[in-house]
Amino acid sequence: MSSPSYSTTAAADLQQDLVRAGFYPQMIQDVLAEAMVNRPVLDHYVHLETHFDRTEVHRHITVLVLSDAALFIIHVDDQQLDDHGSEIVAQVSTEMTALKRIASVATSYVFHQPQHYRSGEEVRELTFGLSWNGTTRLDLAPAGCGDPACDADHGLSGTAQPEDLVIRVSAEADGQNAVNKARRFAVRLRQATSF
Repeated sequence: MSSPSYSTTAAADLQQDLVRAGFYPQMIQDVLAEAMVNRPVLDHYVHLETHFDRTEVHRHITVLVLSDAALFIIHVDDQQLDDHGSEIVAQVSTEMTALKRIASVATSYVFHQPQHYRSGEEVRELTFGLSWNGTTRLDLAPAGCGDPACDADHGLSGTAQPEDLVIRVSAEADGQNAVNKARRFAVRLRQATSF
């Protein structure tokens, strides 16, 4: 599978950010190349997260790549299969969403000391969410009725929840540069999906 064209500045920046994140960069580049099928890279955002579960450290990465008519979303989780960490697997999921299907790009800003705010001041924390109703999670359970003696089959009941994307970035946890990049990407994505 050929790699995405890294001759453009945007694609070269993506490659540098993947290498800088250090979380299986070649694997992500190869999966991304397969997903994008030679589409151009216009912009991107790489979000690496670490969380702790008792004595284990878990990392996962979400890579958003804006192309000419689509948004590509790559998410990678890894998992240790043994106590020594010698057996590790990575699960990679990809999704391509047409820009015209993105229904909403929501952004929430946190400014410290707003009473001293001046135009152009940096955002200290940013949350942006995308809604496209592409993937839906179904939670189903057997349906019942109010009669405790009833043993009839009432089918299933449950909920369907859209699996849209929300990313939170803070200067304290991720650095101010990451917040600034996320803000620029959210603006660029909003421009690309404006109706």
